[in-house]
Amino acid sequence: MEDEVLADTANRLYAGPLEDFIAARTAAAKEAAGRDKELAAAVRALPKPSVAAWALNMLARQRPDVLDGLAGLGARMRAAQGSLDAATLRELGRERRTLLAAAVDTARMVAQEQGRPISDAMATDVEETLRALTADEGAAAAVISGRLLKVLSADGVNAADLDGAVALPTMLPAVASPPPAPQPARGPAAKKSTTTERASQPKPAKPRLEAVRQAPRPVSPPALERAKAALAQARAEETETARLAAELQHQADEARTSIEALQQETAELRDRLRTAEEDLDRARKKLSATAAEAKQAARAADKAGRTAMLAQERVLRLGS
Repeated sequence: MEDEVLADTANRLYAGPLEDFIAARTAAAKEAAGRDKELAAAVRALPKPSVAAWALNMLARQRPDVLDGLAGLGARMRAAQGSLDAATLRELGRERRTLLAAAVDTARMVAQEQGRPISDAMATDVEETLRALTADEGAAAAVISGRLLKVLSADGVNAADLDGAVALPTMLPAVASPPPAPQPARGPAAKKSTTTERASQPKPAKPRLEAVRQAPRPVSPPALERAKAALAQARAEETETARLAAELQHQADEARTSIEALQQETAELRDRLRTAEEDLDRARKKLSATAAEAKQAARAADKAGRTAMLAQERVLRLGS
């Protein structure tokens, strides 16, 4: 089976519209069946992603810089957590909130541009997965691949569950592993032996997720210390979130007060309008009645004028 062809086919499928995935996969498998039945079977086995995963795949294709920025932030956060730097963790936590909000907005915009807007619930899943990206290297590799299949979650202490998280996990490009932590000297002979042993060990290329999980890592603080650092970060985020919630609540109270005042003013204006309309109706009726009376009076005056003229003529005739 041609691995490169399979990877290219998968990339094309996961970069397309979600509603067209099944039809596109069927067509791709049918095309591959003519030359390689094993390849066709592998194409047919590619899973359809969830809506949130599809939105993240679109983000990976259209705006990879957004994911790269979050991945870089995650590396800095893990370094700060490893050194138990609570102050830096608090600052990076604030930065992560800002970047996550912007990234979710960008993901929604990209999905909208592809003709499939995502709901608030899906946006929450997108944010949770992006948060996992900053907390776990394996999650970062899965999301950045553009072949994500499901929502991920990681808290910085427990690793993300990557089982079935990405299509073709063994075909992800390898990533550079962090250098191993320096070991204490144990004498010239031991040092020479260690150097010789390391030089003789092969360095096979590993798939990206496998490399992330199996590569040697620097010596990290005990689990309790890591948990304490994560707790400090969580408390800092809680404090900041509580402050933001209080500020938003204050703004909501002000808006509610403003709405009540406007509603009162609207009611008063409606009362004034209703009174004015009633006055206008009465004035129109009065005008109509007065106009009718004026016409009747004019006709009576005209008749009286004619009567007076006839009487005057009669007087003149009698006088002559």
